[in-house]
Formats: sequence, structure tokens, C-alpha cells
Amino acid sequence: MQNTQDMPREKLNKKGAEALTDAELLQALIGSGGKGNDYRQIAKNLLEAIDKTGIEKLTIDDVKAIKGIGEAKATVVFAAFEFWRRKFTKQSRPTIDTAEKAAAQFDFIRDKKQECLAMITLDGARRLIKKHTVTVGLLTSSPVHPREVFALAVEDRAASIIIAHNHPSGSLELSAQDLEVSKRIKEAGELMGIRLDDHIVVAGEDFVSAL
Repeated sequence: MQNTQDMPREKLNKKGAEALTDAELLQALIGSGGKGNDYRQIAKNLLEAIDKTGIEKLTIDDVKAIKGIGEAKATVVFAAFEFWRRKFTKQSRPTIDTAEKAAAQFDFIRDKKQECLAMITLDGARRLIKKHTVTVGLLTSSPVHPREVFALAVEDRAASIIIAHNHPSGSLELSAQDLEVSKRIKEAGELMGIRLDDHIVVAGEDFVSAL
């Protein structure tokens, strides 16, 4: 029988978090097990999953797959992990929360001689996941289809996207086609549950939003 003083939450309160092992910290977070599932074993299995997958790549489905962790508890545990990742880990992925930061991500299409449609995918904290070149060629002669955009966004598990294209002419004047692309992608995103945050048009060193 475990002494009450040795229970992780009581130990944390009496001795501080630094006195707990990694497994005990997880035990304190989990709180209690279900019928036939000891919270210490659950914490051990969770720690093994973290060590195997890495906390940066751990998904809520990985947490749910651990015996003894139901959906409600998995949500609490995963939310704690995600908060920690957002606030306390050194971010190698920039947060794209302004139009200027978004435009800077599309420098690679500014000097292209052909009109290119590019995209960046973002997570729920608007951190960059990945950059993509979606199409190469005039949008007027080769209209982009939303499926080309969202196939990549779904693959990246994106919460939102920002698209951009260049104007090789150097003009920032928006065409009817530019606005139509914004409209089609935005409406498709609403159906897919993946938000279109912006549509950037770059020309030379300048940019303008087409959304």
C-alpha cells in the first residue's frame, strides 16, 4: 500500500516539483486510473510513448491509444503537453501572425519569371509547418483548383494556410482572377475546416493582400 505522503500530488505539494521523477510528474497529471488500470502503469506507458515518439511529434491519438487513458483524460494530458510546447520550448518554427511575416516566407517566388502559386501551412498556434509550391504558370491560363491546395494542407495536418503568388510584371494591381482565387480557396477551406488566413501577392520587394 502506497503511503499517502508518497502520492505524486502530495509529494509535489510537500517537496516541490523537482523532487518528483518524470514518471511521478506524469502520475500527478493523470491523477488516477480506471478499473483495472493503475495510474502508475498508465504513466509508465505514457512516458514510454513520449520517449519513443518525441513530445514534439506526439499526437492526441498516441495518448488515446494508451490503455487506461480515455478521451476526457487524453484531452487534458495532451492540452498540457501542447501548452508546454508552445510556451517553453525553443521554437525552430516561426509564428506567422502578421502580413509582413507571411510575405517574408514567400521570397522564393518574388523573382520568378512565371506566375507561381505557393502556400505555407500553419498549426493552431500559427507556427509554420511547411512551404509548398502549388502551381507554376499563369493563374489565368492554368487556374488553381482547391484540391491541389488542400491535399497538401491535409497532409501537413494544417489548421490554416496562407497562399501567395507573384506578379512577374512588377505591378501590385489585383486582377479579377486574383480575387476569384481568394474566394474559391476561402470557401473550400470553410468546408474543409482549414482556414485561409491570407492571400499575398508579391511583386518586387512589395506585397499586397488579395483577401
